[in-house]
Amino acid sequence: MRSRRRGGPVFAAVVVGFVQVMGTRATAAHQHAVHRPLDGVGYALLLLGPALLVARRHWPLQVCIGTTAVAGVYLLLGYPYGPIVLSVVLAYVNAVVAGRRRAAAISMGTLYLAHVVVNAFTHRLSWQAELGLLAWLLVVVGGAEIARMRIEQRRHARIARAEREARIADEQRLAIARELHDVLAHSISLINVQAGVALELIDDDPDQARTALRTIKDTSKEALGEVRQVLGSLRTGTAATAATTGPAADAAAPRSPAPDLGRVDELVRQAAVAGLTVQVSRTGLPRALPSGVELAAFRIVQEALTNVIRHSSARSAEVTLDYRPDRLEVTVRDPGPASVAGGPRAGGSGAGLIGMRERAGALGGGVEAGPAPDGGFLVDARLPLAHDTHDAHDMRTRR
Repeated sequence: MRSRRRGGPVFAAVVVGFVQVMGTRATAAHQHAVHRPLDGVGYALLLLGPALLVARRHWPLQVCIGTTAVAGVYLLLGYPYGPIVLSVVLAYVNAVVAGRRRAAAISMGTLYLAHVVVNAFTHRLSWQAELGLLAWLLVVVGGAEIARMRIEQRRHARIARAEREARIADEQRLAIARELHDVLAHSISLINVQAGVALELIDDDPDQARTALRTIKDTSKEALGEVRQVLGSLRTGTAATAATTGPAADAAAPRSPAPDLGRVDELVRQAAVAGLTVQVSRTGLPRALPSGVELAAFRIVQEALTNVIRHSSARSAEVTLDYRPDRLEVTVRDPGPASVAGGPRAGGSGAGLIGMRERAGALGGGVEAGPAPDGGFLVDARLPLAHDTHDAHDMRTRR
């Protein structure tokens, strides 16, 4: 690729030099009466302009001025008209595209004025011909501006595309981080509680300790399955459409559907194993909701119950799912008080509450979390339904 780029300017210079020499020779036969015949100096000038084009990528303005000066000297010496300006046009367009518009325009205007002055002093001035040449130069200027604008548009499009891809990648990373946090924080909290039970009862009550270890095994197996599903979604999103069929695609695809409100009872059973009694109530008209709303609601309930287990002394909690026409409201309340071993001692970092707010915010809703008026802790999430139809699908597509 590099050798091709290096050879491009040289090849273009050779082609332009050939066209200028041969084109001028072809037209010179009809201009003997009014112009100086081509000689060694004339041929040198015809080749010097194209030779300067070799350096146009590194010194666009200098090459533009140089080719303009060469063409001006050629015309001042009275050599025949021809495609001598071809190298000037290419150098001018290159300088404009490189952002040196004003200087390039000044050099081109200077060449045109020098041409008019020379013709005036040699009594060869024809305003009809000069106006035609001026119109031709304006076409060149307009073409150079169009080329510059198109290149700028492509550059801005590339920058916008790169920024959009970076933003999507950041959103994907945040989504994966939320999923992993919710899965691991909940499961590891249960495993931690059951491990403590097993260690405490392993000598006095082996059967109960065995039950706790079995719970640890089941919880860790489920957590591994959900982590595998999240990573499978990440792998599928990264690979995009590279493999949509075949064994590779089957291996990368998630093996189970995304969690929804139908699995809230599983959270209740898991919480019961950790010693937390959860009462779930549904108000309004329970119905199937958009998958983005269902997933967000499930994760919010999961994280809220995990926080109760880790940070509260309460042994009971209430979960309310309020199905409204335009939104779903999720409320999780525990009577408190906060556990002495909770908060930072339990590994709390606030990432769970941030994740809740990000999930609700992605759907156009919000989450309020804090001490309840009558004591304990309250999590209140509002998840709009209409907003999710487009945005949640967009998020799933990105993931």
